[in-house]
Amino acid sequence: MANKKIVMSVTASAAIASAIFAAEEAEAASHKVKSGDSLWKIAQQYGTSVSDLKSINNLSSDLIFPNQVIETTKSSSNTGSSSSNTNNNQTSTNKSTYTVKRGDTLSGIASKHGISLSNLMSWNSLDTTLIFPGNVLVVSKNGSTGNSGSSSSGSSSSGSSSSGNSSSSSSVYTVKSGDTLSRIASLHGVTVSNLKKWNNLNSDLILIGQKLSIGSSANGSGSGSSGNSGGSKPPATDVSYNVDTLISTAKSLSGIKYVWGGSTPSGFDCSGFIYYVYKQAGMNLPRTSAAGYFERSYYVNTPQVGDLVFFAGTYKSGISHMGIYIGNNQFIHAGSSSGVTITSLDNSYWKKHFDSYKRFY
Repeated sequence: MANKKIVMSVTASAAIASAIFAAEEAEAASHKVKSGDSLWKIAQQYGTSVSDLKSINNLSSDLIFPNQVIETTKSSSNTGSSSSNTNNNQTSTNKSTYTVKRGDTLSGIASKHGISLSNLMSWNSLDTTLIFPGNVLVVSKNGSTGNSGSSSSGSSSSGSSSSGNSSSSSSVYTVKSGDTLSRIASLHGVTVSNLKKWNNLNSDLILIGQKLSIGSSANGSGSGSSGNSGGSKPPATDVSYNVDTLISTAKSLSGIKYVWGGSTPSGFDCSGFIYYVYKQAGMNLPRTSAAGYFERSYYVNTPQVGDLVFFAGTYKSGISHMGIYIGNNQFIHAGSSSGVTITSLDNSYWKKHFDSYKRFY
C-alpha cells in the first residue's frame, strides 16, 4: 500500500506540473492589456508586429482597452509563412521590404518607392493607414514597379488598367463606418479638395453607404492628374475639419476650468477638450484618452496650425497629455492646474515632457 501511495503521488505531481506548464505557456501566448499599453508596445514586447497582432485578434482598428486579452502568437503554419516573407526579401517572388521609421506615413512610403498607396496597403493586408516605427512593410512584389503600381491603383474599384494620367481615369468608393474625407483621400492618394470637387460636396459630411467618385471625369482631367500624384500626403488645409473654426472655438474656451473626465464647456480634461473642439470643427471623434488619440494619428515633422501636440510622463508613464498647436511655437490645452490656456512649447516643464507632433487620420 505504501508503494501504491507513492506512485499515485508521483502521478499527481506530474499532472500538476503539466498543468502549470500549460498555464504558463498559455499566459505567454496572450497579454492582458494594462493602462498605457498600445498595440505597438505589445508587439515590441513579444517580438511580433502590429499587423500580426491585429490579424490574430481580428482587430479592425488599433484601439485597445485595459483588461482586454490580446493573443500574441498564431499557428506554426502562419508563423512560417510570415517568417518567409520577412526574411527572404529577394527570393523568387521578388519582394523587398521597408522598416518604418519615426515620422513615416504610408503615403510617404508609397511615394518614396514609386508605388500606389492602395497597392502598399493590399500587399501588407492593411485596412488602416496607421503604422508604427519598427513595422516591416512589403514595398515591391512580383517585380512590380512604380509604373505598374500606378496603373493598377484604380483596378480594385473600376477594373481599369489606365494610368493616372488618363483623362477618363476614375473609380467609385463606398463610404464605410469610421470613414472621413481625409482618410479616403489619404487611402487613394488624392486631396480632400479634389474629392469634394469631384463629388460636388459643399461640406465634409459623408454618410455610410454613400458612393464617392475617386478621380475626375473627362471634363476635369487636370484635377484627376494632380490628384494621382504618387500618394503624396495632403496638406493640413485638406484635413476633414475646419481649421479656422477649430482654433477660434479652442481660444473662445480659454479660462474654462479643468475637470477630470470633462468634455463640455462646464469643464474639460485634456482629451475631453480635444474631443469637444474638433467636433465643433466638423470632425466626429470617439471620446477617448490622450493615449487613445495618440494611436489614431500620424507623426508630422513640421507642425501646422490645428495639429496635435503630445506629451509623456506628466502624471504617469507614457503619453499622458495633449493639446492643439496654434502656431508661433504655442499650443492650447486643458491643463490640470490652469484650465484651458495657451502655453509656449519653450516652457521648461512642457519642453521636458514633449513627445511629438501628430495629425489625425
